[in-house]
Amino acid sequence: MDQLGLDNRDLPPLHWLRAFESAARTLSFTAAARELNVTQAAISKQIKALEMGLQQPLFVRSARSLHLTTSGEAYLPKVQDALDRLSLGTHEVFGRRRPEALTIRCAVSFSVNWLAPRLPDFLQRFPDKPLRILSSVWSDTFDPTACDLDIQYGRGQWSGLSSQRLTWERITPLCAPDIARRITRPADLRDANLLHVLGYQEGWGIWIKAARLTGIDPGKGLQLDTSLAAFALAATGAGIALGRTSLAAPDRQTGKLVAPFALEVPVNEGFYLLEHQSRTPHPDAAAFQNWITTCI
Repeated sequence: MDQLGLDNRDLPPLHWLRAFESAARTLSFTAAARELNVTQAAISKQIKALEMGLQQPLFVRSARSLHLTTSGEAYLPKVQDALDRLSLGTHEVFGRRRPEALTIRCAVSFSVNWLAPRLPDFLQRFPDKPLRILSSVWSDTFDPTACDLDIQYGRGQWSGLSSQRLTWERITPLCAPDIARRITRPADLRDANLLHVLGYQEGWGIWIKAARLTGIDPGKGLQLDTSLAAFALAATGAGIALGRTSLAAPDRQTGKLVAPFALEVPVNEGFYLLEHQSRTPHPDAAAFQNWITTCI
């Protein structure tokens, strides 16, 4: 282990380095988030994790500006060179290859809770059209060399991409049945452990405002990176998850999670099917797109 807390074989995750390179080049977490199609909170989290791993601050943060530290200035060209070499090498080896299967990437929670229950129908209808499903946690930039279609959560605004909305979401607190028996009114949430899923812009604050609750911190509780983890914890009685319609349906149908209150609040965000406008579509893309619209 070296002085920076990173073994020579234990390099920082690639998405941390991409977040740093974009923010360092633009000197803006907001611009980096826009460039990488993630939230500003995700950029901040990834860079903070990188700084903790390196045990060195990379940015000087102030209310209205962002500057690189001496270490950040020294690290930026190294990271840019490494990313450029990796991109070049990847395209040299794989750039001309195209997998036979239609490759679809989507958030792991959506893949498990929404797509998987519906996929048997597609496979039965189109047995001659193989699929390859890749899961992601964060909404990384759509890479057309890695996948043909991408399913991401947001508000439908992605530059250079065509988008088709798949879900219209409502949010409501969810918990284990025995917890629901002890929570009889929204005000009881003041003493509850709230479970948050990173990456969503609309969360507990929206629901708490709609419920007209006061004296409760919407940011309190435990933060997680997937809805699957939040639902699993809620099912054990460890806290109250905020469920979205599309992702919570399986656990609600089995009774693993229940809604202690009737209030369901619609949100603007949803899951979208994305396709790159500048790329020739995969031969099976249209069949999948037509099929998935029947699931909406």
